[in-house]
Amino acid sequence: MSRPGSSPDEKGVSQNGDPGGHRPVFTNTLNAPVSPETRLLSAFARDTQARKVDLAGRGEYYHGKPFELRLVGKIKQQLSTDPTLHPEYPSSLGLREFTRKATEVALGKHSRAIVENQVMSATHRQGWYYSLAGIFQAAGIQEIREYYYWDDKQRGICLERLLEDLESAPEHSVVVLSASAHYPTGADLSQSQWAVITRLITRRRLFPFLLLPTQALCCGDMERDAWPVQHCASLGMELLCAQSFSHCFGLYGEAVGHLLCVLKQNSVLLPVRSQADKIVRSLWARPSVGGAHVVTTVLSNSAHLVEWRGEVKHIVERCMLIRAILREKLRLLGTPGRWDHLTQQGGLFCCTGLNGEQVEFLSNRRRVYLLPGGCLNVSAINCRNLDYIAESIHLALTSSL
Repeated sequence: MSRPGSSPDEKGVSQNGDPGGHRPVFTNTLNAPVSPETRLLSAFARDTQARKVDLAGRGEYYHGKPFELRLVGKIKQQLSTDPTLHPEYPSSLGLREFTRKATEVALGKHSRAIVENQVMSATHRQGWYYSLAGIFQAAGIQEIREYYYWDDKQRGICLERLLEDLESAPEHSVVVLSASAHYPTGADLSQSQWAVITRLITRRRLFPFLLLPTQALCCGDMERDAWPVQHCASLGMELLCAQSFSHCFGLYGEAVGHLLCVLKQNSVLLPVRSQADKIVRSLWARPSVGGAHVVTTVLSNSAHLVEWRGEVKHIVERCMLIRAILREKLRLLGTPGRWDHLTQQGGLFCCTGLNGEQVEFLSNRRRVYLLPGGCLNVSAINCRNLDYIAESIHLALTSSL
């Protein structure tokens, strides 16, 4: 149909020569802010130096390559040829056996919350614990506050300042706390510190949202890493807990996570589950099942579980050994400061205590890339780069920057 007053053969042409005369939809699209980690990744990729070292990665590494558990590889192969597994959509909340097993390793098999049917659980996409503030903002939550946790001078957790910040939080605030393997510092609260914090949370009527990002990779024991979650549940506290199985199972391509909600009474279980179902359907409709099948297969078989625990223990012991050797090398080099905090922290990540200028020195002058706050991935250190990393940290602290 032609416009009034135009000939049928007339065609609209825009100023840039495109037919139609319409302005391109994406003309004014702006670049999104680049995260510090993305900037680091880009800088590392552009770096042509042979001796460059990436200590800012998120996975476990073995001689520079992502670490794959042998058991997980075998199970993937078995599942790919299993004639009893039929491709079909799972429920929106995930595979029932997976959510059951994931709940048990978080709360304990004989947890009162499980026995009394006070737990709602759902499979979710992994990757949340690196960008929670962004997720909350995207969900429309306007007031997001940070609490004090790591103290650079003490090179450890400052409980006093943390408690002050929680004390000042408005009633019914959601408080996000790492149950174990705190990212990115590797510094976790002790059981006595958790006892103080849970009393404050109860008194101030706060709501705990607990994170289990690398369960078993902190202490080498699933139960020990989940103790804070189990402690809170044993006190009858309502809570959310988000788990990730990507690190501890080496499932980076098949990332799988689990969200559980502990309720005070099971009479609200169905309404809460229906709301979770509604939210999930609007986000991704159905979760992927590849990683969930692998995790379920391991957690449901006692022989597999023993083998998996052995492999995970090896990773944890290797990280502990690297921490101890790095601390000793820094001591022998006469590097300024105390380095005991390297072995006092746990899990994959570690906070060195280096400041921004020293981190910049490492990346610009030594091609050693750390996270902006001076934190690094311990598993990325190996026998080929350990000496170089220790020397680089020493130079960052002793050279005139």
